This record gives sequence, structure tokens and C-alpha cells, in this order.
Amino acid sequence: MSDSLLKEILKPGAFLAGFALLGTVALAFVYGLTLPQVEANERASTLQQLNVLVHSQTYDNDLLASKQILPAADFGSAEDVTVYRASKQGLPVAALFIVSAPDGYSGKIRLAVGIHADQTLAGVRVLAHKETPGLGDKIEADRHDWILGFAGKSLQNPTNTGWAVRKDGGEFDQFTGATITPRAVINATKRTLDWSAQHFTSLFTPTTPAKGTPP
Repeated sequence: MSDSLLKEILKPGAFLAGFALLGTVALAFVYGLTLPQVEANERASTLQQLNVLVHSQTYDNDLLASKQILPAADFGSAEDVTVYRASKQGLPVAALFIVSAPDGYSGKIRLAVGIHADQTLAGVRVLAHKETPGLGDKIEADRHDWILGFAGKSLQNPTNTGWAVRKDGGEFDQFTGATITPRAVINATKRTLDWSAQHFTSLFTPTTPAKGTPP
């Protein structure tokens, strides 16, 4: 095979390789330009979700910088748990957990669970789920007020046996035709409260002395 013929054969391949390289470089360049905005949008979205449970005026620390990852097994969660700790002037305000109930009717249910420093619930919100439309999706705050009923609850209110749907002898309503879904949310919330109570000292220790107390 002559050199000229070989060059003619290789020329299209070289052209395609060069084109692919240019495309890769261009994509990397665009990705580098958009990454800060993507990260900023993700931060804003996360803060918005958390501030539904704990208003931004109630704390003064960088909430997202307090992020900590906890083992899923400690919570019976479908995935590792993320916790954010809100504080004001160094004093603990609340802990905000992102947990995943593994036992929804159609799979895991991702929840935000807020717990005040006094161990009462700031509230619970559903972040993602695949429950049956018209039945299980009533756990969404914009579809039903059921999820709002967790605010102010604690391990003492109701007592241990009360942390269940009425069908199971508890104090929480279930949905007609959809008991599994609310049961999963209740159980995940109760497990989070239990973990918080067991780790109260490490979770809610002030970072600076309160005013009027010696360091």
C-alpha cells in the first residue's frame, strides 16, 4: 500500500478524532463555567427545603457548612442520613435530618425531619417519593395537611405506643386505601427522634458559652 493511499485512508479518522477532542474540550469548558451556578442553585434549593422547617431568622450559622453524613443503619434508612445543625450565637436551635424511609408502598420516601433543641419536632416534609397518585401522595404538604400534624410532637407526645397509625393502635390517621405510606413516614420520624434523643449531647452541645455563664 502506497504512502499516499494510506494517508487518504487515515485522514477521515484523524479528522473525527480531532473533532471529538474539540468537542470534549468545549464540553469541559462549558461545564467549568456552569458548575458554580449549578452548585449555587443546589445550595439555594436545599436551604429553601430546610427553611420550611426552621426559619432562617432563627439561626445565624452557615447551615449547609454544618452538614454531617451519618450511617443509614443507625436510622433504619434506605440511604445514608444527612444532618444539618442550626444554631444562633453558638446556642443550638435545631437539627435537620434528611432520611429515607425504606418501606413505602412503592419504594423509599425521602424526608426532611426537623428537631428543635428541646426535642420537639419542628416538622416533617416529604422531599421525594413514588407513592400511588391520589392515595399515597397525600403525604405531600401541598396535597393534604396530614404531614403538618408532626410539628410539636415528641417522644412524650404521643407516648411510644402512640407512634403508629390508628389501625395499629396509634394516634396518627391513615389514608383510606393507603396505610403503608403514612406508616412508613411515622416510623422514619420516630426513629429519627430516637436517634436524636440518644445523641443529644453531641448533637446539641453549644459551640460557645451562653451569655452570663463562665467559659
